[in-house]
Amino acid sequence: MDSVSVKGKAVIIGTGNVGATVAYTIMMNHIASEIVLIDVNKEKASGEALDMNHGIAFFKQLVIREGDYSDCENAQVVIITAGVGRQPGQTRIDLAKINIAIIKEITHKIMEYASNPIILVVSNPVDILTYVVQKESGLPASRVFGSGTTLDSGRFRYLLSRHCQVDVRNVHAYIIGEHGDSEVPVWSRANIAGKPFEEYCEDCPRQCREVNRNKIFELTKNAGAEIISKKGATYYGVSMAVARIVNAIIGNEFAVLTVSSCVANKYGVSGVALSLPSVININGIDRIINLELNKKESAQLRESADKLKAVIDEAYEIN
Repeated sequence: MDSVSVKGKAVIIGTGNVGATVAYTIMMNHIASEIVLIDVNKEKASGEALDMNHGIAFFKQLVIREGDYSDCENAQVVIITAGVGRQPGQTRIDLAKINIAIIKEITHKIMEYASNPIILVVSNPVDILTYVVQKESGLPASRVFGSGTTLDSGRFRYLLSRHCQVDVRNVHAYIIGEHGDSEVPVWSRANIAGKPFEEYCEDCPRQCREVNRNKIFELTKNAGAEIISKKGATYYGVSMAVARIVNAIIGNEFAVLTVSSCVANKYGVSGVALSLPSVININGIDRIINLELNKKESAQLRESADKLKAVIDEAYEIN
């Protein structure tokens, strides 16, 4: 069978742990009607597609197949997960330089076939690579964005929900800035069921001791490293976050997610890609929501941007 009813086509470049799990998560949630896997190792991409195809008999009908860059031409979203992981003793600059070279080549191949794609960057360092893809592709910043701190925000909400013993779906809180060491928790705008976090804590019948905010944030920021130390890699959480973003695009949801994009004149920051709450629909980023940050958070966000700029200046040369 070559086709099914059109719900959207997602192209995934890179079929390592993250890419394959993203494909599986999109399939299980029936977000796209067609999923195309691209990898320099064609046998790996073909094997992953074959493995998932064997489960379609127990699932909704869709197409999953190995493909090539020509499939980017009419895709609703192109997802980049390719790249290398950071090795022991390797600096962020070293990793950035290696993955920048890989992602530049991938971007040029995408643009050979796709005139106005939406490109979702998942590879790390995600903010640096999002900046690179936007510059190399020449696409508007609204159509090139990274998974950013979407997962970090999810982790933050989860930890707050566990502490406060409420459903995580009723916790609204964001991590902004870099997906990494300089990310910023927006405590001033966090709320539970619409009630500001400070007020909620004052009225909470549990009467627990004051929240250790530093501990919750450190657990959020270091969650990826903790998982890697225990099982060697992270891919389930990020795949669910990516699937959520893809669903917002293909489903034209106007969902608010903290994706990373190149910003201009936001909180005094320009010329860098970082995460801010953004409204996502079928055209990409519809708009960025301006949160009222306090002075500390604004300063931390600018510091985060400065650290990202320093990496870009050292690791990336625009053609």
